[in-house]
Amino acid sequence: MRTSAVVSGLVILGLARTAAAIPYETFIDVEDEADLQDLLSAQDITQDTFDELLDLLQNGVDLNTADRAQLYALPNLGYDEVDKIIAFRDTQHGVIRDPASLVTSGALSKEKFLALAAFLALGGEADKPLDLHGKITMRTRWTINDPHVPPFALQGRFTTQKHLTFGFAGVLSRLEIGDPTWDPNRAALLAAPQGNHVRLPKLYAKWEDDHWSGIVGSFRAGFGQRLVFDNTVHYTANGLYSDDQLFYSDDLTGDCHLSTGERATSPCTGAAGSRYVTPDWGYREGLFGVGLGAKHLELGAGWLQVYAWASANKRSIYQYELYTPSAACPDPHDDSNPACAAPDVYVTPSGDRLDPAYKVSFASLPNMFLEKVVGGNVAYFADRRSSVGATVYGARETDLVGGVDLDFQEWSRFPTGRTFGAAGVNASLGRGAYDVFAEAAYSYDKLPANGIVEGDGGPAAIVRVTRTQKREELEATLRYYDTDFANPFGRPTSQADEVDGQRARDEAGVRVRYYRAARPLTLRAQIDTWVPPSSLRDGQRATPKLDTYVRGDLRVSPVLAFGLWLRFQDKDLRRGGHDQCFEVTSETLPTGAPVPCAGRQLTTVAHAELKLAHELTLTALFEHQLLDDNALDDHAFRNDVSGWAVALWRPTSELRVRARVRYLNTAIEKASYLETSLSGLVDAALTLRKHDLVRARIESKLWLDDRASTDLRDPNPELQFWLTYEVRL
Repeated sequence: MRTSAVVSGLVILGLARTAAAIPYETFIDVEDEADLQDLLSAQDITQDTFDELLDLLQNGVDLNTADRAQLYALPNLGYDEVDKIIAFRDTQHGVIRDPASLVTSGALSKEKFLALAAFLALGGEADKPLDLHGKITMRTRWTINDPHVPPFALQGRFTTQKHLTFGFAGVLSRLEIGDPTWDPNRAALLAAPQGNHVRLPKLYAKWEDDHWSGIVGSFRAGFGQRLVFDNTVHYTANGLYSDDQLFYSDDLTGDCHLSTGERATSPCTGAAGSRYVTPDWGYREGLFGVGLGAKHLELGAGWLQVYAWASANKRSIYQYELYTPSAACPDPHDDSNPACAAPDVYVTPSGDRLDPAYKVSFASLPNMFLEKVVGGNVAYFADRRSSVGATVYGARETDLVGGVDLDFQEWSRFPTGRTFGAAGVNASLGRGAYDVFAEAAYSYDKLPANGIVEGDGGPAAIVRVTRTQKREELEATLRYYDTDFANPFGRPTSQADEVDGQRARDEAGVRVRYYRAARPLTLRAQIDTWVPPSSLRDGQRATPKLDTYVRGDLRVSPVLAFGLWLRFQDKDLRRGGHDQCFEVTSETLPTGAPVPCAGRQLTTVAHAELKLAHELTLTALFEHQLLDDNALDDHAFRNDVSGWAVALWRPTSELRVRARVRYLNTAIEKASYLETSLSGLVDAALTLRKHDLVRARIESKLWLDDRASTDLRDPNPELQFWLTYEVRL
């Protein structure tokens, strides 16, 4: 129970730290969310790519209003094809009435247009400005032996008057504890036990046309190279975006996170401590307030872009990210100091503060801070490819819990000191086959100074250059993020390693990416090397790191295709041997802080696809990983293997049935160490009334390893039932 709870908590943290990963890792040809899930399950795409593509799939891109950055976010497109789409749109007086004309005009190949179809959104018709159209989606799921009410999610999005969109997303959660308060007698946080809660975290109304943009409610924003401000999921963000996204985990979650505390026994002893239940739907806490933008103000030969936004939103936080500043602990970096530990959290089953309480572990605490953010962006565009601009924002986290002064641990995404911001300038220049993008910024914070971090902020810069030709693109990105650059709203290109909760921090490197699509072979390759600037201080030797991959996809015939992907990662090129870790998969530090690793990993993925007919497609994938793991005794690479088999059957245009089986064996040398499992699902989607959609899914998982936790696990095998109904108006 403890391991899964720690991992669940770190997943919650990771959701706020991910950075988008365009260009996409494979050719994207999907029709719905289930197709994306297949790609993610088979590791054809990363979680970052899945998040961005899902957002594009659900919101759509309007070919008549999208700018160059928005069109480039569409899968499978290079800048040359984006520019052809814009040029064709200009010849049509700004309106592409028939998207298929992009093929007849030569702007896109038929294959790429068909692959883009699911991501395109058509604007409202000019002669029907009051026409209301949209959708409502209802979702639920249930697991055997789950004693709770099934979780429920409801989403809606509607458009009227051609430019007005409004939407919402709500959930019924059952595993969340109540809002904590401070108990001075216990010197700890006290909350009501987990129970049913109805949440409406996403609610917005947005107006957008060719010249103006305005949004009230839940939204996201991003500009430039995402160095100063970006909380979207887009690689080339520019503007304000509606936010109504929910997410879920396929895996079950531990039901009980309570220890004895002030009572004689814990409710998690025995079978209750090993019971796994259906997780709640989750959501990312973004901005909630108002944003306004002038997208196109004529100025000389070009135009001016101006945006401003203000937000006040409540923030939840993983309990171990907190600490209470005091004279005994002025700096949370001192992990050996008990005074720097996170405050305890208790719950009383009866709700009476005077009753003996249980102690809570590995919980997300709701409504702990009020985050206030104000920001702005201004940019001048000489043309679509050449611009100069500036972005600035400031943020303040205010306690919502009275009676105690709370702050953040050094490894939290939020900087200690609760006040932070950043400002910077960005520019772009495009000529011929080349595009150059650059941004420089300086952050501000109130971090306590220590031996590594100076406090008060630091500089950062990024330069991205692309060379695009027909069916070929080369991109080089240079980046420098100072050790003191602590910006939780910065989301530029960076690696997954973190410094005090930030990915884009203490990193200087170069990434080169190459893409070539020349039938029958498509080639993708990337090399990324970087060093932490902190490793160069005080005469130390640099700590170089490497992440590189090459992927080839061969279309033998319209029926048969193969793929091979090799990836090598090394978190410290100076070190060798296997007495180090690449990742920590089973245990973390008791505080929940991430464990640093310096090991290596080599991943090999082989892929095959067989289209027996238009109605049936079979896919098989095998993955093998060699990675350092110092928890093993033989000082050799750890071996992980996994395999997938996917079948997609489309007997009619109204029915889609998919089946997927996966075998996973982590650490094949030691069956009592990590997970070994066999899982499978059957998913059917049926179109009703020509546009409504009902999806039913049955999923099962059998845990096969010899761990003690697996022997106690309930249920095993797992069996889940999913149901989705989508009404289109």
